[in-house]
Amino acid sequence: MMILRPIQKSDYPALLNIAQESGHGFTSLPLNEELLQNKIERSMTSFAKETDVPFDEGYLFVLEDSETGEVVGTSAIEAAVGLDDAFYHYHLSKVIHSSRTLNVYKAVDILTLCNDYTGATELCTLFLKDKYRKGFNGKLLSKSRFMFINQHKTRFAETVIAEMRGVSDENGSSPFWKWLEEHFFSMDFPTADYLTGIGQKVFIAELMPKYPIYVNLLSKEAQAVVGEVHDNTRPAIELLKSEGFTFNGYVDIFDAGPTVEAKVDNIRTIRATQFFKVRVAEKLPAQTNGSPVLIANDKLAGYRATAVELDVPQGGEEITISAELANALQITEGDTVSIATL
Repeated sequence: MMILRPIQKSDYPALLNIAQESGHGFTSLPLNEELLQNKIERSMTSFAKETDVPFDEGYLFVLEDSETGEVVGTSAIEAAVGLDDAFYHYHLSKVIHSSRTLNVYKAVDILTLCNDYTGATELCTLFLKDKYRKGFNGKLLSKSRFMFINQHKTRFAETVIAEMRGVSDENGSSPFWKWLEEHFFSMDFPTADYLTGIGQKVFIAELMPKYPIYVNLLSKEAQAVVGEVHDNTRPAIELLKSEGFTFNGYVDIFDAGPTVEAKVDNIRTIRATQFFKVRVAEKLPAQTNGSPVLIANDKLAGYRATAVELDVPQGGEEITISAELANALQITEGDTVSIATL
């Protein structure tokens, strides 16, 4: 059984392995031992913190194969970005150049540096090992965060965003950054990406162009990737779109990958979630009308979620689950679970 849970100190070797496997462009897991350990400490502190206002908390989850004990993926939630460190995007918009005298009218795309998502909740650090990219694992890793947010809404903002990895090649070269590097910087994309990942962002304010960039002045290669995602990221953005996330013109300042957003109460999984009191049976009858669902307990530091097939009662207040599932979710008779269809 695949179980999503908060990260623990003992997960450090697995987190380091995932950071190594994730490659270039995965800013939130830099290959830096001290920073990775700090991420674990920060997450554990966030889960233990009593608060009803989102601030600098960061919740890091791991996906564990309960049969082998192997950690096979990560996902995370930043409660509110940009409150203690500037959070940058480019916003893609249009300006109109027109002249009635000359009978000229032209709409031109521009990119403007901004901090518009300051205070938003961010979904991040989603990674699943290749051999586990099957079944419901990807959906469990991603969507279980919505159930966690739903159960602890006061800890998060009304707007939820997700930055999608932009286009880069196997060597970590980004066509968009290549243009920026040529005109404004003297460092390659992996270096800039790494510096951002370890929190050294002052160079952005110092070196990024202060005025809007006309998209038609970019190289053809750079123009082609504005708002586009890396091939490995396509399943993730399609999943978020199915949840109601939309692209509103904000792109990453390094690789021009899209950022998508949704209001918490408009997210499909949150709208569809049902709550039940638990009955525990040693053995359940065959699930004749079972459907794949996410099921999670309502705990904070003890949060557990998994994906199973269940007969979900319509309009009922109780649900009977197996003792095995109850143990996996660390719940007992009478506890509350949340359930949403996959």
